[in-house]
Amino acid sequence: MSLTDADLVARILLDDDHHAFSELVRRHQSAVRGLLRQLTRADAALADDLAQETFLKAYKNIRSFRGEARFSTWLYRIAYNCFREDARRRKELVGIDEAQLESEQDPQTVDPALRHDLMHALSTLPLSERTAVLLCCQNGLSHDEASRVLEIPLGTVKTNVLRGREKLKKMLAMWEND
Repeated sequence: MSLTDADLVARILLDDDHHAFSELVRRHQSAVRGLLRQLTRADAALADDLAQETFLKAYKNIRSFRGEARFSTWLYRIAYNCFREDARRRKELVGIDEAQLESEQDPQTVDPALRHDLMHALSTLPLSERTAVLLCCQNGLSHDEASRVLEIPLGTVKTNVLRGREKLKKMLAMWEND
């Protein structure tokens, strides 16, 4: 019988079980790294550094996980915060004010050319829309879970996903006709 994420978290909290945390990392590292790679516009080295920072923070703060959401939702929140902190340090969010930031198919089976076009199209979306689309459409979070990760209202998440998907459809259709 496979242990759930909640079982593994309980082992960490009760017994300081390092193997349980290693299992959580194994389960979630691909998804966290994938999200961060797309947020960093395919900067693999930066995404890997941020993923490592995400898991270090998760380990240090595991006692703050209250279990009100899935472990993966909590982890995505940490990853998103690491991304934002790094972007602020690098001043890559120049022109995006803090208030705006606050309000804001299996990739292995997709044709590589389409995947490239999709990744490029995603990278052109505003950060708020790109993040909402990635969390909900690629990483399978519900709108409510994405709302928790991004700490924005549920309606804003729904709007960002809708707008982002519409822009992606238009861009991809336009490129297909070229």
